[in-house]
Order: sequence, then C-alpha cells, then structure tokens
Amino acid sequence: MAEKNPDMPADELEKLANAVGIGAVKYADLSKNRTTDYIFDWDNMLAFEGNTAPYMQYAYTRVLSVFRKAEIDDEQLAAAPVIIREDREAQLAARLLQFEETLTVVAREGTPHVMCAYLYDLAGLFSGFYEHCPILSAENEEVRNSRLKLAQLTAKTLKLGLDTLGIETVERM
Repeated sequence: MAEKNPDMPADELEKLANAVGIGAVKYADLSKNRTTDYIFDWDNMLAFEGNTAPYMQYAYTRVLSVFRKAEIDDEQLAAAPVIIREDREAQLAARLLQFEETLTVVAREGTPHVMCAYLYDLAGLFSGFYEHCPILSAENEEVRNSRLKLAQLTAKTLKLGLDTLGIETVERM
C-alpha cells in the first residue's frame, strides 16, 4: 500500500494496513457459509479483486473519491430526485432497494455470507454503473445530481453493510 500512497503519513498508512488486514480475515471467514470449510490463504484474503474485504473497502473509497471531485454539499444532493434512464442505473437502484431484505435475512438466519454476497454484487453493479454512466461529466446537472445520489446511496449501503459485518471502512486507499 505504501507504493500506491507515497504521500500518506506513516501513522495513517499503519491504520490503513490494520483496517485492511483485520477486515480481510473477518470478511474471509464471514463470506463463507458457516457449514462449509475453507482454506486460510493470505493471498486470496488480501486480494483487491474478487469477493474480499480489500475489494469492498476499495469500492467504498472509490465512491468517496467521486464526491471529493464533485464538490457538492449534502443539502443540494438531498433535494435531487433519482432519475432512472439507463439500464445500469436501474440495476444499481434495484439492488440498493434490496438491502433491507438482505439485512433481515442475515439477522433472522444468522448467515453473514449472504451480506457478503450482496455487498460484492452491489460493488460490481456500481463499477458497471460508474463505467457506463458518466457521473461528473453527465449531460446536465439533473442527471449529474441523480447519479451522485445513486453513488451516495451506494456508499452509505456499502458502509452500513461492512459495519454490520464488523469491518472498518477507510476514506482513502
């Protein structure tokens, strides 16, 4: 991580490494159905690709970086309606709406791997949305704010889901 963040102070880098390392172990354990075995593998746990905590934490920081660039306040965004025009927007919005149901299943059945699968799917849908639906360079302010709102809801949902699993989110990676 030091190579990717040469300007990050050492104490901040240590906190980041701690959050990612501890999160990776927790997530690897929680992402598997409790009735199945798994092999403890640092390389898989710490990978920034696939259904891992580092991937989820990175997805969260990626959404936050959009907001740093957008320079928009929460009040302005709160008033913005969500307008669904593209398939990727609809897919992301539909998945966001399934969070409450997922949380209920996880709590009722004691199946944290269901939350992990949900978050992984959500992060993947956001990645596709981000790639195909320009946010900051949208054709007009209404579409821009709508997409920013979808991004904001994604960030809040990722954070809440990871918090539910006891995994710390980070602001930068």
